[in-house]
Formats: sequence, C-alpha cells, structure tokens
Amino acid sequence: MATSPEPATAAGGPKGKALGVSIAAAVGGFLFGFDSSVINGAVDALGDHFHLGDFLSGFVVSIALLGCAVGAWYAGRLADSWGRRRVMLLGSVMFIISSVGSGLAFSVPDLLVWRVIGGLGIGIASVIAPAYIAEVAPAAQRGILGSLQQLAITIGQLVVLSSNKGLAGAAGGSSQDLWFGLPAWRWMFLVGVIPAAVYGILALSIPESPRYLVLKGKDKEAAGVLERVSGAVNGRSKVQDIRETLRKEPKATFKDVRGPHFGLQSLVWVGIALAAFQQLVGINAIFYYSTTLWKSVGFSESSSFTTSVITAGVNVVMTIVSMFFVDKVGRRRLLLIGSIGMFCALLLTSIAFSQQQGSGDDVSLPSPYGPLALIGANAFVVFFALSWGPVMWVMLGEMFPNRMRAMALALSTAANWIFNFIVTFSFEPLTRNVGLSWLYGAFAFFAIVSFFFVLGKVPETKNRELEEMTGETHRRVAREPRRSA
Repeated sequence: MATSPEPATAAGGPKGKALGVSIAAAVGGFLFGFDSSVINGAVDALGDHFHLGDFLSGFVVSIALLGCAVGAWYAGRLADSWGRRRVMLLGSVMFIISSVGSGLAFSVPDLLVWRVIGGLGIGIASVIAPAYIAEVAPAAQRGILGSLQQLAITIGQLVVLSSNKGLAGAAGGSSQDLWFGLPAWRWMFLVGVIPAAVYGILALSIPESPRYLVLKGKDKEAAGVLERVSGAVNGRSKVQDIRETLRKEPKATFKDVRGPHFGLQSLVWVGIALAAFQQLVGINAIFYYSTTLWKSVGFSESSSFTTSVITAGVNVVMTIVSMFFVDKVGRRRLLLIGSIGMFCALLLTSIAFSQQQGSGDDVSLPSPYGPLALIGANAFVVFFALSWGPVMWVMLGEMFPNRMRAMALALSTAANWIFNFIVTFSFEPLTRNVGLSWLYGAFAFFAIVSFFFVLGKVPETKNRELEEMTGETHRRVAREPRRSA
C-alpha cells in the first residue's frame, strides 16, 4: 500500500525543540529506571525491619512489576481519552504517592500497596513516553529521539544506585538512622519524589501530541505544534494526513492477532518470545539484587553499593554505544552478538559462584573467583546493553504490520513485564535453595537458546521501509513457508 510522502521540515530551530520535548517526555523512562533499582539498596534493610522471609522479600521487590503490566495495558486507552500530557501527569502523581508511601510504610501490606501504585505509574510512563516522542519527532530524528527512552532508563538506574550509595554511606548503613530519625532505606524511597515532581512539571510545560489534538478536532493547535516542534513547513497539510490516517486506522482488537498457532499468529509469538528472552537471561536479577548479591559473597555493604554503581554506569555507556550501532550493524546481528556474549559472561559467572564457600550470611568467593564473578557480571551487562536491552524494543516497534501492531505490542509488552516479575520474584528463593551457580547457569542456557531463536525466527529490519519489512516478516515468520531439504 502506498504511503503519502513525509512533509518537508524547516531547517534549524525545530530540531532543538523536538529534542527538548523528547527529553522531557523521556523523564518517564528515568522514573522507570529509578523504580527498577531503588529497591536494590533497600531490600536487605526492608527484610530486617519487617522480618521478611524469602517469599515475602521477593514479593515486595517484584509486586511493582504487576502494577507496571496493568498500567502499560491501560495507558494507551487513557492517552486517547485524556491526552498524552494528562496521562504523564497521572504517572507523576502516582509515583510521588508511591515514593512517600513506601518511604513511610509501617507494615508489609501497606508497603505492597504503595509498590503497586508506583508500578501503575511506571507502566503508564513506559508506554506514553515513547508514543509521545514518536508523534512529535521529525521523521529524520525519530530513531535517535526514540532511543532516549532506553537511555533515560539506564541513567535512572545509575542515579538511584549512586543515591542509595550516598545515603547508606552518610548513615553508616542502609538500616541506620539518617535525618529526622528515619533510616537511610526510607530516604532511598523518599528521594523518588524529586524526579517524579520534575516529570510532572515538564509534562505541563510541553505541547500536547498533534495526533491527540487532531483526534479531538483541534486542528489549528495541532498544526501549530507540527510547525513549531516537528518542523513541518505546512502544518495544515500534515494535519490532513493525520486525519486521513485516523479515519482509515481500524480500532485494534484481538481479532487482528488471532491465528492457528495456539490461538495467535506466529509473528505475535515471535514478539512475545523476544520479550520473554530479554528477561529470562536475568538482567533484572542484576539491577534488583546486585547489592544483596555482592554482599552475599563477601563484599562489604559499601563495596557492594560501589560495584552496583559501576555496573549501572557500564549499562549507560553501552546503551549509548548501541544507539550509534543499531542502524549500522543491524538489529538481528546485534541480537546474535549479544546472545553469544551474554552466554559466555553468564557461564563465567556461574563457574565463579560454583566455588562459593560457607552458607547463610557467612559466605565468600576465594581468589580468583570473586574478581571473575565481577568480570562476568559486568561483561553480561555490556553485551545486554549493546543488544537485547534497546534492540528488543526497536524490533517490537518495527516487526508487526499496521493492522496488528497495537495489540501485538500490548501482548509483547505485557509478556515482558510478566517474565520480569517471574525472574525477580523467584531469584531470591532460588538463590537460597538452588544456589547462584545453578541460577546463573540457567540464565546462560536461556542466552544460548535466544541465539538459535533469533537465527531461525527473527528477520532483519535494518534499512527497510515499514511496508517492505512487514511483507518479509509475513513470508518468513507468519506464513512459515516450507524449506526445501
């Protein structure tokens, strides 16, 4: 099907304006990263304060992810009803409530409630930010501006781990009192009010999405945004293009993704599998539990915090590297390189933890296995950030045809959150009952399986127009043609 050409853009100013509003929207990704790692430094102190066992400890850490899944599922519908900016503001308010409630929690039940509320806010932000950026960014800048979301997530992780280290260091430990008689772990949550408030203020300062304005009949406002921010020379002409697209665009339903393979199209299962593998390699075991992990094998609390900050810094740097390589090297090749690299790094980590000595809280890794575990874990983060971290999201945005994209993305994103929950919830109990060596061995297994999955099922989408790419995707995956012997 032919598509109308993209309107010309004005030179100069709009590029800066598009970058500015995209950065403002991407602060939602920062909150995502912040929330995913704030529990890292507080989990041990929470366990001691509330006398949590392995089950409850894992549940407190992971329950926010269920809220994220629900928030992500409903975010698109709310955005079409309320507008992108108002939904961003809702996410900001929910995260502020969660930060204050978690920081002042007096029992396990109310802590769980605040964590779920925060998850709802993060789920909303995780969907609205990239959607808004895609709707305001000029076509020529859409890829790099869209990547700001993943970069913001990694920066959020780095900032909160640095904050946790500073607060624990100032108090002399995460369980020690810091200010106003509150222990450091409570301040780790309360600090989240600052970025959440900034997100809310920025949401009020950016223009509404032109797509939403056209949807509500505000064509004049939409044309103004397109000219000022997106750089369209003729905003009215672009408004007409958007209106025509909205008129032809059917409402997404489950009928679009239904198929003969266990009720879904094969292509949808490929997207779900990509989302699942991104979590099954164990990345969030690093970012939720890294401080606890290093303490468990003999690192001091201070050294554990420092190691976690270094790991988060590595994640940021390699995500930036990936942004520059994804269009040059190709999505599929980066995924294959990442799978092999992660497998080798996780296998090294598994071997190192097999030499763990002691039990309970009195364990250590003899030389040279402590440094090897550290090298393996950080090498794993390098390869993940270079490949499966950002590239999986790029692939999900490109691989589905228009008629099923919205619903297929919703299913794949929900799968990502669900498998994130499974891995995060089970990590601590499995660490106690099975051991880190077997656990990292399992992550290595999923890494090598992901290599063969990409090799056999995932097509390349680099340098292809959307319609051309979806045609190839149908031929190779959805229709699954027979291969000659």
